[in-house]
Amino acid sequence: MKILSTLILSITLLLAACSQPVAFKSSDITGVDWGKTLSLTDHSGKQRQLADFKGKAIVLFFGYTQCPDVCPTTLLAMREVQKRLGDDGSRLQVLFVTLDPERDSAQLLSEYVTAFDPSFIGLRGDDAATAAAAKEFKVFYAKQAGSTPETYAVDHSTGSYVFDPQGRLRLLVRHGEPADSVASDIKLLLDGQ
Repeated sequence: MKILSTLILSITLLLAACSQPVAFKSSDITGVDWGKTLSLTDHSGKQRQLADFKGKAIVLFFGYTQCPDVCPTTLLAMREVQKRLGDDGSRLQVLFVTLDPERDSAQLLSEYVTAFDPSFIGLRGDDAATAAAAKEFKVFYAKQAGSTPETYAVDHSTGSYVFDPQGRLRLLVRHGEPADSVASDIKLLLDGQ
């Protein structure tokens, strides 16, 4: 009887260890009730939704092409993440949503995002669609006057959102998170975690 009790206890502990949540390095936001829909036009003029990328992990970032620091460094980091994923890099889709549709034409967006990687996709909408997308993802943005009307800046949230291959919002990546950490988290998602 003691052997049976020991065996049952061992199996129970083993199963409990297997059911522990995955320890992501980024903020795990699995199950939030926002960030479920996105409908914008890509830089080639095609209407896009999140479901278009099902089967891939998605990194979604909001910014603008004239951003002096956060946006280019985030896109450079995502290029590095993609490289660190090796063969799995083809299973990652980076989406950049402009918060400045007034200046970020489809052509400018295309030139900007593909300069970081040809597979990256820029998304845009009119002012109302941009505001709706930002609201859906709880993204803050505000135009700040420049020295001329054309040289304004756009203050904005700096986190990136990561979706798993099933299309579920799972992670919030802080700006400046090391590429190794982000790649590790995305690899876990690609492996079904």
